[in-house]
Amino acid sequence: MADTYTPREMLEKLVGFDTVSHRSNLELIAFVEQYLSAHGVESTRVYNETRDKANLYAHIGPQTPGGVILSGHTDVVPVEGQNWSSDPFTLTEKDGKLFGRGSCDMKGFLAIALAHVPRMLAAGLTTPIQLALSYDEEVGCEGVIPMVKELAGKMPKAEICIVGEPSLMKVVTGHKGSIGFETEVTGYEVHSSLAHKGVSAIMTAATLVEWHNARNAQAVDNSDPDCIFEPPFSTYHVGIIEGGTAGNITAKTCRFINDFRLLPAEDPIKAEAAYRAFAADLEAKIKSVRPEAGIKITRQYDMPGLKPEENGKAEALARRLTGDNSDNVVSYGTEAGHFQAEGISTVICGPGSIEQAHQADEYITIDQLDQGTQFMRDLIDALS
Repeated sequence: MADTYTPREMLEKLVGFDTVSHRSNLELIAFVEQYLSAHGVESTRVYNETRDKANLYAHIGPQTPGGVILSGHTDVVPVEGQNWSSDPFTLTEKDGKLFGRGSCDMKGFLAIALAHVPRMLAAGLTTPIQLALSYDEEVGCEGVIPMVKELAGKMPKAEICIVGEPSLMKVVTGHKGSIGFETEVTGYEVHSSLAHKGVSAIMTAATLVEWHNARNAQAVDNSDPDCIFEPPFSTYHVGIIEGGTAGNITAKTCRFINDFRLLPAEDPIKAEAAYRAFAADLEAKIKSVRPEAGIKITRQYDMPGLKPEENGKAEALARRLTGDNSDNVVSYGTEAGHFQAEGISTVICGPGSIEQAHQADEYITIDQLDQGTQFMRDLIDALS
């Protein structure tokens, strides 16, 4: 007889898998695969290039188009350097809260969806449900990209996608897009007393960093006071910078990690082109001093924004099920934009608060797990 789980029991199982993004998620995927198979549900893996990580998708219900995708990522952020009060990979209850890495972001939603597979099978669905579990969301949504393409090509095309990121079960209709880069500057070392004969990679990098500050100031000046995003403008950020050899030597190398978080209406191609054009002009200047100098910009990820839809079917369904009629957008990125880009009406709606995500002692409240459970039951009823 196939195993069944309550959402809490399933969450306990999922939290028990250490799926920090720099590790494999295959043990979790194998568990879900076997669980679905025991209930007679076929699933398909979509591996990464090194085959140490995989997405998993499955179709439940009639083999017809127009279904609903329930999307969630299996990876979690690291726990190293955080002061946890309990084992982060053991679900622990205290004061109405369930603690554990990923309990909120976002194994809570996955646990609810998976625990309800038997109910989906028994309900007599007239509209199918597709489960989509991804890897590497936390490092740029890289995993979901090939899965979305494969779903569109091999499965009856879904009409709606619900991405279960923590939103306190509010219906989120938009989020900013994000592009991430690694920028490497190569200089030429000389004694700092002869700096005019060399190229400082650090000082060149500082000019590039200042470009980000200038773009931020421009974005603030041009911001729309009626914009509902927080903040109501795009942002340009440098998060890591390293380089240099000694205090009296012009730096040979400098590397920094930078990202743009753009309002959905802004064109990421234009933003990237503006950065590369500025860097190209700067590179020409440093090469005129030393031809060995240079600037290399590598795009690490491209996460499209989620644009609010006019008369969106996903929004209408989620609002009908939750009763939430408030306007909600978020500034963090999700996989939602990738589904929307494939012509699938998409919203974010899931249990838990993003304020608890990524922190030590991450948790989801039992109340939020219960609200997510009721949402899933109402969804199944609506599709049956």
